Amino acid sequence: MALWMEAGSEPKTESEIADLEAIAALKESAALEFKEKGNQYVKSGKKHYADAIDCYTKAINQKALRDSENSVIYANRAHVNLLLGNYRRALMDAEEAIKLCPTNIKAIYRAVKASLSLDLLGEARSYCETGLERDPNNEELKKLARQIDAQNLEHEHIEAQVSKAVATAKHLVSAIESRGLRIGKAVFQELTGLKKPVLDSNNILHWPVLLLYAEVMSSDFIEDFCETDMFTAHLDTMFSESCPPLPWDKENNYTREAIELYYEAGSGVCLPKAKLLPYLLEGTAGSHVESIGDDDKDVTEWSYDGNSSGKGSSKWIKVNEKRTLLDVLKEPNLLIPGIPVFYVVSKRSSFFYKKFRDGKWSLP
Repeated sequence: MALWMEAGSEPKTESEIADLEAIAALKESAALEFKEKGNQYVKSGKKHYADAIDCYTKAINQKALRDSENSVIYANRAHVNLLLGNYRRALMDAEEAIKLCPTNIKAIYRAVKASLSLDLLGEARSYCETGLERDPNNEELKKLARQIDAQNLEHEHIEAQVSKAVATAKHLVSAIESRGLRIGKAVFQELTGLKKPVLDSNNILHWPVLLLYAEVMSSDFIEDFCETDMFTAHLDTMFSESCPPLPWDKENNYTREAIELYYEAGSGVCLPKAKLLPYLLEGTAGSHVESIGDDDKDVTEWSYDGNSSGKGSSKWIKVNEKRTLLDVLKEPNLLIPGIPVFYVVSKRSSFFYKKFRDGKWSLP
């Protein structure tokens, strides 16, 4: 019997030849039956898609059909994988179908669909052009060609936005470095979100500034504090007599003449350029761009050990309100926690004021 022939040996008798032909016919019949079962499973709905794939796989594994027939089965399996969202497998099946039969338009169409789903626009365009060369009037391929053009335009738009965001962030890094400012890890993003400084056309920085009322841990936010502005300009506006008192300030302690502004001196780690750039890109089109530079090679351990030239503890440094924001940010004992943060206290809250000034208060 041909079943017992050694691998590689040729049939010698008419009986052996007949046996092999019978086996081939059985395998071909089984392959066609598996193919048909797979088609029926596809028509039965999503819950049978896995069964369809299994049948198509068994049909292919029979290795009994011509290339053109196997091409159809690979294309069918690609179709089911597309329906299941298995786009990489769908593309592999479609490509195999095209190798076996380059004129299989359904396989080409499914290769385009899978490539598009994988965001492989170059491959999608190539397959689409090949398909339209073979079938110039194929409306489905024409529709996909328009979709490829639209996605390509969207990609170019996104790339332009990313390039602009990265360029803006790099200019910000240069502006921060040229001013000798030190940026540390953002601490209060739950209050400020992802707000960042802005560099205007005159190379002037505009900072979002957080004001914390230390006594009650409430906050205010200045959206645009120009680095050339003095603190008095903003405080005079925020605490003018025409403004209502703060809702929690029942004793009206926080008036313009009673408040003082402080920043925290201490120690920390300056963000290296490789981390400062991604920080400035947060919330922009370039937020997923990988860091640029030598990671932590320029990390600076920073600490402050000296005493303040102003009054108060060595931890809380009183701000001279007639100075500009830039002048204060350049102080050697100030590390900006992402964005500038200043603490507002009132001389009228005598107990807390003394506790704060003596350095006995800290963030909860």
